[in-house]
Amino acid sequence: MEFIRLASPKLTLRGWSLGGALLSVDTRTEVGNDTKGAASAPPSRRAALAVLRGAGLLVALASLVVIALLSVWLGTRDIPFTSTWSVLWNPDGSQASVIIHSYRIPRTVLGVLVGIALGLSGALMQALTRNPLADPGLLGVSLGASTGVVVAISFLGIGTALGYVWFAFAGAAVASVVVYLLGSAGRKLATPDRLVVAGSAVTAVLFAFNSAILLLDPRAFNQFRFWTVGALSGRRMDVVWVILPFVVAGLLLALLLAPSLNALAMGDQLGRALGVNVGRTRVLGVVAVMLLCGAATAAAGPIGFVGLVVPHVSRFVVGPDQRWVLAYSTVLAPVLLVGSDVLGRVIGAPGEIQVGIVTAFVGAPLFLALCRRRKLVML
Repeated sequence: MEFIRLASPKLTLRGWSLGGALLSVDTRTEVGNDTKGAASAPPSRRAALAVLRGAGLLVALASLVVIALLSVWLGTRDIPFTSTWSVLWNPDGSQASVIIHSYRIPRTVLGVLVGIALGLSGALMQALTRNPLADPGLLGVSLGASTGVVVAISFLGIGTALGYVWFAFAGAAVASVVVYLLGSAGRKLATPDRLVVAGSAVTAVLFAFNSAILLLDPRAFNQFRFWTVGALSGRRMDVVWVILPFVVAGLLLALLLAPSLNALAMGDQLGRALGVNVGRTRVLGVVAVMLLCGAATAAAGPIGFVGLVVPHVSRFVVGPDQRWVLAYSTVLAPVLLVGSDVLGRVIGAPGEIQVGIVTAFVGAPLFLALCRRRKLVML
């Protein structure tokens, strides 16, 4: 649904629809021979909004630091906070020191990286497809990674997370390329609708392939089911170093695309009128999603709702400006993921509940609550 008022020589855009979501914006774009940009609000008001958004981002960062400390402190083995703080900065070779430095710190760092990757890839998917229900798995990336793991386990006998992380990433990359080639087949460029349809088709084929292999190989199924839940436990720093370059590359690419995504949100035609290379933006966006979602899925398995919910929370806080949405998603997603991991350890003691299960229980009610708010989505 679009509300556009034409008034020569100005075009005033009152709001635009992202796949059915009516966002509360008031952006004015002047067109004509003397166009010099957008002027949606007085400079003083824009400066005040920027300060408030920056302050909110600092609060989110502080929350992430607190949750990361809780993740290092809390676990299946009780370690006093004073001891945790002491060995955190001064490893002494004690049992507590080994637990914290060999298990909990790698787990926390991996949770932060996976959260960043899922939050950013979800925000990118919703911006690229202009679909508020899009998530990182829409382009078949998650199923592609799962297929890579199935092949590694069933045909090559690989049984460690570090061993099949490369196969998972390769599967995600191949699935993304196939989806984009199918979506851009013919004379037309890849449009959001074509990408979604191609992603759905590839996802269905990969799901059928995985199911057939796992049903015929009980050993592979028994091993695969632990990975497919989505977990941060049992991962060492080796896995962190493997995915770190891909997450950093995807993060930088996503932040560089943010201004173009703002123009793309108004539609391909208006985006081109504003000087955006729509095809290049969409290709680079798909590459960023492949890097981010592929790395996250390869390291921790498919984890749902983080990439779907966090971009909505970010837009609810800062509005539709993709620069701020991406920035907030970068911080809020690891807050949700690491917080869910800590919650799973607390409520599952003396054992633990895997983070993929906790995010589903936390994310689903939160998403329903956000969808009911008229300010965010109007169906």
